[in-house]
Amino acid sequence: MKPRTTARLYWTLTILFCLMMLADGVAGLMLEKNGQEAIRQLGYPLYIMTITGAAKILGALALLQNQYRTLKEWAFAGFAIDFIGAAASVALAGMGFGGTLPALVMTAVLFGLYFLWKRYLISRAQPAGADEAEAAFATPAAATL
Repeated sequence: MKPRTTARLYWTLTILFCLMMLADGVAGLMLEKNGQEAIRQLGYPLYIMTITGAAKILGALALLQNQYRTLKEWAFAGFAIDFIGAAASVALAGMGFGGTLPALVMTAVLFGLYFLWKRYLISRAQPAGADEAEAAFATPAAATL
């Protein structure tokens, strides 16, 4: 995949993902009615919606920035914990495999975004005109990304 294609795909999918997480975070902070019903079915207290809502908003903002890589890594980790925890909660509450599907799909999307981010970083570190294999061996910085 060409570096420009990687960058466009990464940013398009990241923006869409972050818009969904921002919307979900705002709904959590506003204690949206359907969310309250779901939280009650799982047996969690309602204040968990405020905590996860704020975390989703902050995580989405962290994914959109490009200056602090460690912060972005932690945001990816936080979303992974959130989605895997959601799938496990639904499964353990006895709601069946179908209920876990949205969280599992979002986990797969998140892993795809993470892979694209790493490819994007590698493509930015390459000298112009070099292919990936050459660039990985030519500069130590590119090999460690």
